[in-house]
Amino acid sequence: MDDTNGENQERPQAPTQPALPAAAPPYYAPAPPAPPTRGLRVPFIALVLSFFFPGAGQMYNGHLAKALFVFFGFVGAVYATAEAGFPFGFCIPFVYFFNLIDAYRSAVLLNEQAAGGKRVEESTDPESPLWGASLAGLGLLLLLNNFGLVRLASIGRFWPLALIVAGGVFIYQSTSRKKDRPSGGSDAFLS
Repeated sequence: MDDTNGENQERPQAPTQPALPAAAPPYYAPAPPAPPTRGLRVPFIALVLSFFFPGAGQMYNGHLAKALFVFFGFVGAVYATAEAGFPFGFCIPFVYFFNLIDAYRSAVLLNEQAAGGKRVEESTDPESPLWGASLAGLGLLLLLNNFGLVRLASIGRFWPLALIVAGGVFIYQSTSRKKDRPSGGSDAFLS
């Protein structure tokens, strides 16, 4: 029989499970910012340019004064070697290898500075007064030689003075570093 008395009886329903929250979309970490490309130099290109033409790597790095110094230093060393001979011949490889190392190293330092990485310790100021003073001194020496007021050949006799001055600078730097060090311990024995 029907036990409904005119009313709808509700049948007990099975317990329902609570609705699960909607799944969150997957989280993707944002891509790291791209390194800045403006102002970056390729050290290998600076090295190759300097290999074929002294000063070209410095120009590539944006250091015009340094590029002029390297170029005229190289040309001046060749000229002085032709005029005076032996002692000035050492200047040619010195200027050439300085040119190569400086071009590569400056490109690396410029990249570190542009990337905001570690603090660049060496000054990358392309217009340092030292470069201009060096160019002026080299030009004056060559001009005096052209007018016959100074003979590079006679200056060549005094090249050992460069060794004496360099030795004196090394001795001065060594003694000034020892004064700055705290005394005591095993360092006192080595001093």
